[in-house]
Formats: sequence, structure tokens, C-alpha cells
Amino acid sequence: MNENDLLNLKYNSYEQARLEMTRLLKERKSNYSLPQPLYNDPFMFRVDMEEIFQKEWLFVAMTCEVPGKGDYITVEIGQNPVLIVRDGEGNINAYHNVCRHRGSRICTKHRGKVANLTCPYHQWTYDLKGNLLFAGTEMGDSFDKSAHGLKKAHCKTAGGFIFISLAAGEPTNIDGFLEDLERYMEPYDMVNTKVAAESTLEESANWKLVIENNRECYHCSGSHPELLRTLLEWDDTNDPRATPEFLEHYQAQAEAWDAEGIPHEHVSHGLRNRIVRMPLKKGTEVMTMDGKNGCSKTLGRIKNRELGSMRILHLPNSWNHMQSDHVIVFRVLPISAQKTLVTTKWLVHKDAVEGQDYDPKRLTEVWDATNRQDRELAEQNQLGINSVGYEPGPYSETFEFGVVNFLDWYAESVLANTNQQEASNTSLDEEQVVAVE
Repeated sequence: MNENDLLNLKYNSYEQARLEMTRLLKERKSNYSLPQPLYNDPFMFRVDMEEIFQKEWLFVAMTCEVPGKGDYITVEIGQNPVLIVRDGEGNINAYHNVCRHRGSRICTKHRGKVANLTCPYHQWTYDLKGNLLFAGTEMGDSFDKSAHGLKKAHCKTAGGFIFISLAAGEPTNIDGFLEDLERYMEPYDMVNTKVAAESTLEESANWKLVIENNRECYHCSGSHPELLRTLLEWDDTNDPRATPEFLEHYQAQAEAWDAEGIPHEHVSHGLRNRIVRMPLKKGTEVMTMDGKNGCSKTLGRIKNRELGSMRILHLPNSWNHMQSDHVIVFRVLPISAQKTLVTTKWLVHKDAVEGQDYDPKRLTEVWDATNRQDRELAEQNQLGINSVGYEPGPYSETFEFGVVNFLDWYAESVLANTNQQEASNTSLDEEQVVAVE
């Protein structure tokens, strides 16, 4: 718990904060920002981690990051280290990165390649399917290796994206979204891509403020000159601010997309997921400083360089921009009540040669600048919210409807997951009473 967390410790116990959080979410105004404790209280942050980040589907990485047998990456979901590895049959699996001996982390590096998974503490060894192969010679004749394999996490892939869920039971069904994602990502052939650049920023702000900042462009004209060289801030054709000129531009682009067989109809799956293809400014190709190509090789079967940007939202922790010659994916992971990691990856064709087909600086400079600007905005927002002078303020229904949608999803998800947990606890209590009787 850091200094800011201690300063904002408002409750005497986790259970007290949990009850108060439920009350605040039930009573909140849906078109207003959240009450202060939901942005800075460490106990309420723990509820967020338990009811959102340990139960919902999270974007963690791209399939091209584990291209072959034994390739792995690791990720930290709060205090939960997770290992994602491709096995010998080509399947991508997720495991708790926790040895079944005494709990040490098994893979300590961010990424690597292994024949088997060996814990560095006592050399317990697992195969790529999580089965325990070796536990030394000191465990006794009665020791059952088959009962001590790695614990799995839920894992699904679609369109080059890897999603995991740490839910103890069956997580929320997102198969409909994954089917659409697979279809919309088909033109990009993400199997044949690679990460050309990556950055991670630690932001001194609650994770919800990071997402809120992304879900509106109300702030763009005053904060993002680099981004607005190419980006049109309309969210989709139904955006209440959309001008006739924009709609005309969209229609011309849509005809070009149709001619190339590029899917572009807006699809949504509740408030959690949406996919929408939007044109960039006329005469621009991708999000670079001059709007010209970021890589000489286009992706997959794409020929039209003025493809615009396909925007993919996945709550609670990802937004993405898919363009003709490179894609940009964003991942948000909370650290504490007022600390958040934002990781950005730029992907290009796997055969593209650095320094010949693309320049990493040119590829990344727009979103590097935008990310730094957004970090400053989120951190200043957090500092203001921490003040005794803060009270929830109203959102604009035109400029900030995306923020309203996010917080509606957040509140509904926390309350639903909390109710399920309480129902489960009640059921267990009843079983215990019956057992005692």
C-alpha cells in the first residue's frame, strides 16, 4: 500500500468498504462521475480486483507473441502471476504461474522459450500442458504427481488476440464477440505479424480514470495535436456530433471497403465490446505524423492503404486501432488504487525489416506523444479527485457518452458479480448448517 493509498484509507475493513461500494453503485447517477472512494480507496480497489479483474475476460497479449512450441509470456493481474504458453499441438494455454510445491513463480522473465516449465526454487518440472513431470526423489512413494499439475486459467483466442479469465467457475460468455472479432480481423492475417515496438507507462491514477480518458475525445482538441493530424474524433456514424461532411466521407470509404470485402458494419455486444471501422482524415493513410504509411508492407490481404482505423473496445482493459500497414493494441492493468500500467504494442507484417520497411520512431511517435499526454491528464484528474473539494460531476451526453457506457458496464458488472458471490456464500453457509445438524 503506497502513501497515497494510506492517505485515502476511509474504511476500517474490507467488508465495510465492500458494503459501502455496493450502496454507492446502486445509488449513483449514471451520467455523473463516481463518488471519490471508488477512485482512490484501497479497500474498494480490492473489490475491483476481485469482482472485475479476477472474474471478467481480460486482454493480455497477441498470439504472434507466442509463435511456436514452448514460447511463453507472463503477466501480472494484481497479485496473480499468470503464464501463457503454446504447447506442442499449437494450442495456447494459460496457467497460474505458481509452482504446486511451495508456490514460487515458475517463469520469472517477461517472455521466453522453454522445452518444459521448471521452477527455479526446487526444480519441480511441468510439461507445456501443465502436467507435473518431476518432483525430485524426496516426496515419498505415496506422492501423486498427477494431482499436482499447474492450475489452469480460462483462455480463449480470436483474431490474433489472447484473452484470459481468472474466474473460479465458468466466466461470462463472450463467444459472440470472439466470432465477430475473428471475422473482422481476418483481412489482417495476424498469424503473420510481429511486435515491432512496445512501451509501458506507469500512471499515478486509478484504472477507471485511464479507461474514462480513452472513452471520450472531449479533451482531444486541447491535448492531442499529434493524434488529430489524422484522427477524426467521431466515434461512429451514430455519433450525435457527426457532420454531413463526415457522413459523406464515411459513405465513400464504405464503398471502398465493400469493394475490397472488408467488414465495417458497427457491431456491439452489450456495453463491454464494440467493433467499428472509421475513416481517418481525407488523404491520410495511417496514424503517423504526416499521415503516410508507417510500414512499406501492408497486412494480410489489404491493398487499400486508406483503410482508416478499425477500433476495437474490450472492457475492462483494452482499446485498439487496426490500420492498413500496422495495428496498435493497448492493455490496461491496475497496480493499486492509484497506480495503473498502460502497455502499447505496435505490430507489423512479420517479414517487415526494421530500418528498411519501417522506422520504429516514425511508427510510434504519434501514440507515444498521445500516451504521455493522457498520462498527465489522468494523473491531474486523480490529484483533483483526491481533494476534499471533489464531488461527482456531470458528463456530456454528446461528447462523453462512451464514459457513461463504461461506468454503466462497470457498475452493473460489480453488482452482478458481488450478488453471485453473496449467493454462493449463502449456499455454502446453508450446506454447513445442514452438515452440522
